[in-house]
Amino acid sequence: MTAEHTATLDDVARAAGVSRATASRVVTGQGPASQHSRDRVTAAVAALGYVPDASARALVTRTGTRLAIAVIGHTAAVLDDPYVGRVLTSAAHVAAEREVGVSLHWLPLHDPGSLARLADGRGLGGLVVVNPTRPALDTVPRSLRGRVAAVGVGTRHVPSFDVDNRSGTDGVVRHLVRSGRSRIAMVTGPSWLPCGDRAVEAYRKVLHDSGGEPRVVPGDFTAIRGAKAAIEIMARWPDTDAVFALSDLTALGVLDGLHALGVRVPGDVAVAGFDDITFAGLSRPGLTTSTHPVEEIAAAAARAVLDRRDTSGATFYPSALVVRDSA
Repeated sequence: MTAEHTATLDDVARAAGVSRATASRVVTGQGPASQHSRDRVTAAVAALGYVPDASARALVTRTGTRLAIAVIGHTAAVLDDPYVGRVLTSAAHVAAEREVGVSLHWLPLHDPGSLARLADGRGLGGLVVVNPTRPALDTVPRSLRGRVAAVGVGTRHVPSFDVDNRSGTDGVVRHLVRSGRSRIAMVTGPSWLPCGDRAVEAYRKVLHDSGGEPRVVPGDFTAIRGAKAAIEIMARWPDTDAVFALSDLTALGVLDGLHALGVRVPGDVAVAGFDDITFAGLSRPGLTTSTHPVEEIAAAAARAVLDRRDTSGATFYPSALVVRDSA
């Protein structure tokens, strides 16, 4: 190496023909590595004159070696949501590349201060908040700024990463209108989750533009609620000709509820959801929906936290319409 270029761990890994993670384990003496890999890394360190960056090591020690995924919800059952599993897996891949551990936590909705208590925990290198609410995010201590991100709404000091459910909803509902549906009901997400407000606004605007009247019933992103919502909708508005649910699981529940009532889909009532989960394409009829790049969003939030990236404000990811037989 020349005086202008100090050897880095990436240089060592490249010269040794191993991954950066393996090189790091050998250099730090922490974690498994084969004897062959140890020999190659050791030789590369000697040849390149590599010296670990003491300041970088101190930074890791000071900020911790754990990425916490904190999920807000009424009960700990929220951790069983497949959506949470997708977020956790994607974040864990990002953390593993940086040799950082991951922990999963439930934060009670009624106790926004629980986020601040988690943030004060030892070994916390970063925090990603799922299902964030503004009261909870307002408790984030100043010391954690730059090391916390939200999947959902954010605040002035907490950057957010989320799907553009406003444009996604607009695309689904306009598709329903173009297909001849005019009496369209919507099953929302939980009322306490502010990110759903954008979708409700988009739904109302499309109906206003098309001369329709809003028919909104509350939802909670579950199939059970979807089935009950279908019965409620058909009882309140028997002439409904389409239902849009802000969750594929809810939409699948709507399909079940309509089937129980003897309502044909899409003959009598069209049904559409949001997320494009695997089961959306396997249902009968196949569920029309809009995509939700959960993995991409979660990975971006984790990278922003662990790499201390300047990502102030909100970052939205596009959602694309997927047309199937249900609408």
